Amino acid sequence: MRPKFVVLLVALAASLRAEVPAADPRVAQVERGLVPPTVVAGRPPEVWTIPARMAYYDVPGVSLAVIDGGAIAWSRGYGLARQGTSDKVTPDTLFQAASVSKPLTAAAALALVEAGRLSLDADVNAQLKSWHLPDDPVAGGEPVTLRRLLSHTAGLGVHGFAGYAAGTPRPTLLQVLDGQPPANSAPIRLALKPGSVWRYSGGGYCVVQQLLLDASGSDFPSLLRERVLAPAGLNASTFAQPLPPELAAHAAAGHDEHGQRIPGDAHVYPELAAAGLWTTPADLARFGLALSHSLASDTATPRLFSRATAETMISVPLDGSDCGLGIGVKGSGESVLLSHSGANEGFRTLFVLYPRTGRGAVVMTNAENGAFLAQEIVRSIARAYRWPDYQPEEKAAVSLDPAAFDDFVGRYEREDTVLLFYRKDAHFFLRMTRQPRAEIFPQSDREFFLLTRPDVFTFEKDASGQVTHVIRRLNGTTQLFPRVTE
Repeated sequence: MRPKFVVLLVALAASLRAEVPAADPRVAQVERGLVPPTVVAGRPPEVWTIPARMAYYDVPGVSLAVIDGGAIAWSRGYGLARQGTSDKVTPDTLFQAASVSKPLTAAAALALVEAGRLSLDADVNAQLKSWHLPDDPVAGGEPVTLRRLLSHTAGLGVHGFAGYAAGTPRPTLLQVLDGQPPANSAPIRLALKPGSVWRYSGGGYCVVQQLLLDASGSDFPSLLRERVLAPAGLNASTFAQPLPPELAAHAAAGHDEHGQRIPGDAHVYPELAAAGLWTTPADLARFGLALSHSLASDTATPRLFSRATAETMISVPLDGSDCGLGIGVKGSGESVLLSHSGANEGFRTLFVLYPRTGRGAVVMTNAENGAFLAQEIVRSIARAYRWPDYQPEEKAAVSLDPAAFDDFVGRYEREDTVLLFYRKDAHFFLRMTRQPRAEIFPQSDREFFLLTRPDVFTFEKDASGQVTHVIRRLNGTTQLFPRVTE
């Protein structure tokens, strides 16, 4: 017999209708107004369409939903659910949300805290029953708590998970927690003093998953349906892994960086709390709206929990961090911005919400390069709907004699990444492993920036004036790529 929640989910999903955009000119502005994160000062930005950028990034399918005025303004699908077929993406096509599962997990945990079933600040080992986090001197007397687990400040390791290809052995949650075969990830253990620093840990959410199971006595998909999905109206969503056949027929397949279907179409993630959600952009938008309602002072429904609990969720517990409980937090007051991205094998997701002003967006893609496309779509939405964030940054480009760039032309390597620099007439280009070709622009006679990514590349020479390597700077990290001579 099929589980009751699957039967209910199939029935509800069959009753859904695609969200049809109203005759709003901003829809066309979004679809035709994609721009890079950086623009060259004094030059009009190159503007793209969604289909053009899907082709550029080898992304077969995209689905998105826009929130405006405290409601879903419109949602729409583009392209194919699976390459090599005629299956089109619709607003009802299911995608893997990946790490955007974490805000929903956090909401379920907070609902149990509000119900008196869990404590936010007690040592989780005092609340766990089926498994316990091993003691470690690195703790320094500080406890691992639910608040710290949800905000990635508990000091646990294991950043994320690769999932399990279809047809391969899958571990139990307890095997994942202890890194026991067939788990393909390390044991989840303390690596830093709890409460000392922010460090993203998908592993911490596996501890949360076990804690929720022990506190509720329920299976995880049923618990999340009861505490989050049903109250928020997420009728097309499930944490079932793998998807039952009834739902798999309505799901997108994951694709690699070349737009080819991954074996078995989707990996399975027993790490449900961290990465297990199958959903649609419209459903994730409904989650965002339910969180917004919970933050409001009126009695708007649907709500997830009390206003006090909602405020706790979007409060950052550690100075210097930008993470609340399960969600990224930027700014404060009326302009506070909540966000989370997700990356499972073959899927990329971006969730953005202004909870106090009822604006936001969700973009879901079915390919490895989908994160770049999702960012471009969100910037287009931000421009069309006049958001205060996600606007392109202006950078000044200097004049450089094209012949001078010839000193930099060549191949540079580091580990498994290759950088190829070349020019065509007066334009300079970079092709990076697993990335599309990109034009680069000089900000000095040896330093170059991209429009589509935040990377900056600086060429270095030896005493004889020969270029020996290039330094790549990205988000505070520095990588040195030696030049490869023929």
